[in-house]
Amino acid sequence: MEQRSLERVVSQRALQIGSSFPCQICVLGFLSGVCLTSLFLASFGGLSLLSPISTFTSSSTTLISGDCNVKQKNIESRFFSHEKLALGVHERVSLLYSSWGNLVNQSANEGKSNLPKAPHLEDCKLSAETNERLDTRLQNDSFPPWTIWKGQLDNFPWTAEDEQLRYYRHQTVSEGAYPPWIKGSDEENYPLTRKVQRDIWLHQHPLNCSDGNVKFLIADWERIPGFGIGAQIAGMCGLLAIAINEKRVLVTSYYNRADHNGCKGSSRSSWSCYFFPETSPECRDRAFELMKQKEAWEKGIITIKENYTSKEIWSGRTPRSWGKPWSYLQPTTDINGSLIAYHRKMDRRWWRAQAVRYLMRFQTEYTCNLLNQARHAAFGWEAARMVLESQFRDFPEGVDKAAKHDIESFVWSSHKPWSPRPMLSMHVRMGDKACEMIVVGFKEYMHLAERITKHFPNLKSIWLSTEMQEVVDQSRLYPHWTFYYTNVTRQTGNMTMATYEASLGRETSTNYPLVNFLLASEADFFIGALGSTWCFLIDGMRNTGGKVMSGYLSVNKDRFW
Repeated sequence: MEQRSLERVVSQRALQIGSSFPCQICVLGFLSGVCLTSLFLASFGGLSLLSPISTFTSSSTTLISGDCNVKQKNIESRFFSHEKLALGVHERVSLLYSSWGNLVNQSANEGKSNLPKAPHLEDCKLSAETNERLDTRLQNDSFPPWTIWKGQLDNFPWTAEDEQLRYYRHQTVSEGAYPPWIKGSDEENYPLTRKVQRDIWLHQHPLNCSDGNVKFLIADWERIPGFGIGAQIAGMCGLLAIAINEKRVLVTSYYNRADHNGCKGSSRSSWSCYFFPETSPECRDRAFELMKQKEAWEKGIITIKENYTSKEIWSGRTPRSWGKPWSYLQPTTDINGSLIAYHRKMDRRWWRAQAVRYLMRFQTEYTCNLLNQARHAAFGWEAARMVLESQFRDFPEGVDKAAKHDIESFVWSSHKPWSPRPMLSMHVRMGDKACEMIVVGFKEYMHLAERITKHFPNLKSIWLSTEMQEVVDQSRLYPHWTFYYTNVTRQTGNMTMATYEASLGRETSTNYPLVNFLLASEADFFIGALGSTWCFLIDGMRNTGGKVMSGYLSVNKDRFW
């Protein structure tokens, strides 16, 4: 990172600009020159390699991991009372960016930070607590507290005069409100998405797991060598379909990709390290208890994955509990300039979208922290510059944390973390995928990106996901775009995906693809290859996440078109 000396400025404006920095600013000045190029982002497994990539803008920067120990409390609590120093814009942004970096692994409400709010970071602890409440039935109720309200507004403190409002809210919950993890209206999602998600949750969370009529399907995640994360998820989508068809509660067991040191305690080797469990703790405990009983096996109360053929798992019957809503999917997928209105596997496409949305309905605190790491590395510099420009000052002196207003706590709490908008996500799948589909070069992906800008000329940002280093290298040929991507070692040559993932290690090879997957599902537009299962699932998440009308541009036809 460019290093510049700090200049002492004596004007009144300089005094105002420097009014909130520590009284030991000379030390920080030294650290700015020595440490900012090596300030560390809090390490999170493989995501410690994440870096901001704004390759073609003058403000681009990459922070390299290092050992400079800048104490956050010192940055925040020390002030000059008379003499002030002013920092240049670059240094001020760097200081705020690196200070936020020290908070990445903390809850937004943890500690007493006088730093400006980081708009691109989420309060992971609070988010996990909220999601836990929304994934648990109210006492003596059939549903969790799902209402038309979002975020923390459901926790707004009631007064005696609000009793009638409380009553109507309770009625809404009791009558079966739709689950809160679905964004957008029915028209912005696949048909019946809100109803299907509610029904799957109820199926997976029976009122009494010990009821003799409750049956279970217990399944490990696939561990066949060469199976990527996408294939594992697709297989579990098939098992969930079987469970619904047979009126069984699906209970997932060993997940090899969570078998690493980043997943702590009971979440190790479990899907629950990354996302909320597919069923309740009571049902999970009951299922594993029944596995030890011979009678449960004889009566068919328990089945496991091995009871079903590969054909039943991978191409079995899509649940008909909701009719055939796939028969009227919106034609929003573009191939070669034409929309695809019908194909032979519409039922599978619709069902996998519903299944993956349910399985990923709530992120854990661990996954939320991974996303914070990614967003800060990619967007943190821009966020810091934006915040400082909007406030026309540095870190405010004497900020009263108790002055937080209700609208911030209860209404704005539901707003998602900031990222540059509009954003196009692009997953470029090459390498050994050539044995399964026609591989298309990066140039064709960018051709589709240029097509989008003809209608949306303000689109300048691309979140680039790829396993190939040559794709990252080729992105430099497009200087009018700003590319963001995870700074992780990528493939060169014809290395197989299994060999490549092994070279990264289990933690990195799991964390960074999941981060890319989730950020792709949040982007405004998406370009991929329908021949890729990974792209297929991203598309499903988007089509159950309020993005169906954003469309999907594919560089090729899938194998079943």
